[in-house]
Amino acid sequence: MGADREGGARRMPARAVAYATCGAVLLTGCASMPDSGDLRGVDSTPRQDTQVRVFAVPPQDNAQASDIVSGFLEALTSDDPDYSTARLYLTGKASQMWRPGLSTTVLADGPGTDSDRSDAREDRDEVSFTLTGTRVATVDAQQSYRPAKGSYRALVHLTRNRKTNQWRIDRLPQGLVMGKSDFQRNYVSVNKYYFASNTATGSETRAAAVADPVYVRRRVDPMTQVVRSLLNGPTTWLDPVVRTSFPTGAALEKGVASLAPDDRSKLTVPLNGKAARVGTGMCREMAAQLLLTLQSLTPAVEQVELRSGGSRLCSLGEERVDDVAAPASAQHPSYLYFVDGKNRLVRIAAGISGTNASAVPGALGEGGKALRSVAVARDERTAAAVTADGQALYVASLVSGGSLGDPVLVSHGKTEDDRLTAPSWDAHGDLWVADRDPGDPRLLLLEQGRDEPLVVTTSGLDGRIEDVRVAADGVRIALVVAKGTKKSLLIGRIERHADTDQRAVFSVVGLRSATPELEDVTAMSWAGDTRLVVAGREQGGVQTMRYVQVDGSTPEMAAPAALTGVKEITAAEDDGLPLVAYSEDDGIVRLPSGAQWQKVVTDGRAPVYPG
Repeated sequence: MGADREGGARRMPARAVAYATCGAVLLTGCASMPDSGDLRGVDSTPRQDTQVRVFAVPPQDNAQASDIVSGFLEALTSDDPDYSTARLYLTGKASQMWRPGLSTTVLADGPGTDSDRSDAREDRDEVSFTLTGTRVATVDAQQSYRPAKGSYRALVHLTRNRKTNQWRIDRLPQGLVMGKSDFQRNYVSVNKYYFASNTATGSETRAAAVADPVYVRRRVDPMTQVVRSLLNGPTTWLDPVVRTSFPTGAALEKGVASLAPDDRSKLTVPLNGKAARVGTGMCREMAAQLLLTLQSLTPAVEQVELRSGGSRLCSLGEERVDDVAAPASAQHPSYLYFVDGKNRLVRIAAGISGTNASAVPGALGEGGKALRSVAVARDERTAAAVTADGQALYVASLVSGGSLGDPVLVSHGKTEDDRLTAPSWDAHGDLWVADRDPGDPRLLLLEQGRDEPLVVTTSGLDGRIEDVRVAADGVRIALVVAKGTKKSLLIGRIERHADTDQRAVFSVVGLRSATPELEDVTAMSWAGDTRLVVAGREQGGVQTMRYVQVDGSTPEMAAPAALTGVKEITAAEDDGLPLVAYSEDDGIVRLPSGAQWQKVVTDGRAPVYPG
């Protein structure tokens, strides 16, 4: 389990065993042990849909120091809930000091081990090894993933007990370390759900649900893990812009070891006394948080019931969760929009059946201005458009008889490439756009698409914004940022405040990369609560298209089919709607689920779903 081999099965050393027997609690969901038939091998790396659990073996008597180190590294990638086998490779004191939950360091390959006997005494009762590798990511104590770079080196020191002649590790780094393929086999990404902090607690209207991705161990009671993680609160990065409806100190009732739904797909969650006095509105929000979170892990939970002190607090089924919370995936646009060959903003029915485009009502459907990019508000009543020269931004109602009026924003950049980016609407009806004028580069926001543009501060931004997309949750923003010849995709947190005169102040903070492997991002769009679709190139490579998570990890889904010359791309948060792109070679094309790219129109550009 320690020597990662990307793209293929890994050889299991003789001292590690993958047990697959119903007689032990190592294989769940099996009926009975067969008493006839051929012996069959068990893969050392189970497929992700298997229920086989892998456990390492304890250290052998008189094992060499190198075997103790490799056995310990193997044990870190097993499905032992408490790492009790891994602790057998440590001295008693080291076991007490070691905190595996503090972090997980993910390396490109399994950690290498370099022996160093320079600190050994002549009788060789102590020895050191250096763990080495190339960093890929770090998962912190909150289970939050973050890409990492650079080399990894950490010291592991062993001593030999003269009485027993056994080597044990007495000094080691805190946390876990493993290769990328072991991490992908052992962990699964799950979205915890909270609420945007600008919506009222227990309000009658739906609160904006915000997904907070974390990684939990795939086969070590992930349901209970993620419930505990949800109750512990949001991750540090997201915490400033979200709230939870669980009272401070709310936790699972003492003595609850594991949670599982009943045969009617209902999960009962017993909470401690801190939750005993919550009101109905707050309780329903708590249940919505739980149900959305659990359904991002498994469809097996269709209803949640909350209890405290033996009393029922409330329950919520999946058919009513949208009455309480509004996740991005609950938005279902009616149309796909694009600019046709007559410079009109047109639309077709969203989905794979739409083929006939018609001009939108209002001035933008008349073709009076040559357009380069457009954005349609999420309620599909208003649209914004940037002129072909990138200089002017117009906002118009999608109602017949409306006039275009004056531009709401004008850039003074000298060239088309130094002017306005494509605009983007947020969930509050505010319009975002970047001015790329080298003399005055700015990220701007127009409240309700019509007020005086506000300059949004961008803490930590290093480069020029080339593209802007605001997430449906209203608290995250995706920026394509150019520096030199490189264009990167960064995710930032949108914070809203009021100044001393009670005027709105906006800032984007906490910028971090979502595509560390891409050298040149050419197009991107939100494609779910925490997922984006990106077209770009790796260093020295050809253009590819892939899905990425906001935390920089790669989701467990197939990449879109290859498409050359992609200039623009759009996706809906609704998984049922096809991906749509503009290609120089093919015009506007769409990608239905499980199919190949299909041509929509040849003479069209700038396709967008609302947002």
